[in-house]
Amino acid sequence: MEEVLAVYQQPYDPQHPVVCMDESPCQLVGETRRPFRDSHGVGHTDYEYVRNGVVSIFAAFEPLAGRRHIEVRDTHKTQDWVAFMQQLARIYADAPKVTVVLDNLSTHKKPNFYKHLDPQTARAMVEKFQFVHTPVHGSWLNMAEIELRILKKQCLARRMPDKEAMIEQVYAWQKDKNNAAGKVDWQFRIDEARVKLKRLYPQFLDLPEH
Repeated sequence: MEEVLAVYQQPYDPQHPVVCMDESPCQLVGETRRPFRDSHGVGHTDYEYVRNGVVSIFAAFEPLAGRRHIEVRDTHKTQDWVAFMQQLARIYADAPKVTVVLDNLSTHKKPNFYKHLDPQTARAMVEKFQFVHTPVHGSWLNMAEIELRILKKQCLARRMPDKEAMIEQVYAWQKDKNNAAGKVDWQFRIDEARVKLKRLYPQFLDLPEH
């Protein structure tokens, strides 16, 4: 936890940006009957729906620059994560090093680069990214997870019938957010964590000197 919080306390450096990364499944839901508005302008949607499968939303968020990059992919397999990280490497091509905060999923490991890329490309990815993993039960420390919750609440609360419709809505949301360049002033710091989460730290007894 302190390792993640220490990263968040670093000043902004465009040559070594801090990017939070997360992914989340999202169900595609279609209508069985066409929604309509009555004469009073009230919208009506039938409670019945049809399941059209599940897609995965990959999100990267640079909190000190207010920059987001989101992709909607068919699956969340290891190769999807590798492809998403390759895209991040292209976005941050001018930065020699990028610190990435991410959770402890088995797919989020550097050896996976070598499973899906040639050795030279894989090595370049390993050298490009510095990974900082959140604690096993502390994924709430990942700001990308918070961004995904906001995305789902603001953009995906209504039914999305197919991947194309979801991509259209997600990219429109991303464009608006990036244009606004909404940054994050992270207030939860190491000294505060040691007080509020004191129970997580080992307790040392003052033993008498001999």
